[in-house]
Amino acid sequence: MDRLDLLRVFCAVAEAASFAEAGRRLSLSPSRVTRAIATLENTLGVSLLRRTTRSVRLTEEGGLYLDRCRSILSDLDDADAQVRGHLASPRGQLVVTAPVMFGRLHILPVVEALLTAYPDLTIRLLLLDRVVRMVDEGIDIAIRIAPLPDSSLRAVPLGAVRRLLVASPAYLAAAGTPQTPADLHHHRLIASEGASGPARDWRFETGASTLLHITPRLSVNSLDAAITAALDGLGIARVLSYQVATELAAGRLVPVLPGTSPPPTPVSLMFQGGGRVSPAVRAFVDACRHHFSVHPLPAV
Repeated sequence: MDRLDLLRVFCAVAEAASFAEAGRRLSLSPSRVTRAIATLENTLGVSLLRRTTRSVRLTEEGGLYLDRCRSILSDLDDADAQVRGHLASPRGQLVVTAPVMFGRLHILPVVEALLTAYPDLTIRLLLLDRVVRMVDEGIDIAIRIAPLPDSSLRAVPLGAVRRLLVASPAYLAAAGTPQTPADLHHHRLIASEGASGPARDWRFETGASTLLHITPRLSVNSLDAAITAALDGLGIARVLSYQVATELAAGRLVPVLPGTSPPPTPVSLMFQGGGRVSPAVRAFVDACRHHFSVHPLPAV
């Protein structure tokens, strides 16, 4: 097998989590699949897959390599299709989901650009602050702000954001600026509620990961409302960096305890793996890549 064939075998094994199933999909014998993976691992000098009698799992190196292999093979398939004249114009309906505020600020501009460029394309944009089951709910593309679990979905990194505390300059002038997470017990705190209620444990990094149990003075189920309350001087709110980028740049809000923020959280675009990507999905992926290259996410 040549190198590209080896990559296709590796992707098939990773997505099927089975040597035998990958062989069936590629019309190869299990022994050829096994030899292909062994050849690839020997060439790289690392183990890509962890095998047991019951399962096949990616190693950490295998997970990193899989993302790049998928991207390489997808780009190659698209290049082949373009040369052959088979890449159709995006058409039909595309179903996209994203977190509410992120979708409004960053995904809606992508949608507007695509609708302008492709008159035969329709898009259903679902802004939801919950994790959707893509296959069960008929979703073509999902935007996730979280570390990604192992799955057969394909992922395109869009950037990273950081969770941080913010307050208005007027509030800090009146109440003082906290110097340590423990000082927050003496401040008015604004909590955002999810499906399970307000987040009452705030995480900090001060040489070691620390959870602080907080008692909010105000709890709201809307990020917009939490940010507005902070702007109005009602207290300290915990948000993601992209949600307050404009307010921070203008000085209407300032970071609180900036050196204690947890590590950045990745933002990814997810879509179904396996088979040829539809023109509509490919157009959306390309448009997102362009948007976030021009408007990178602020990881404060």
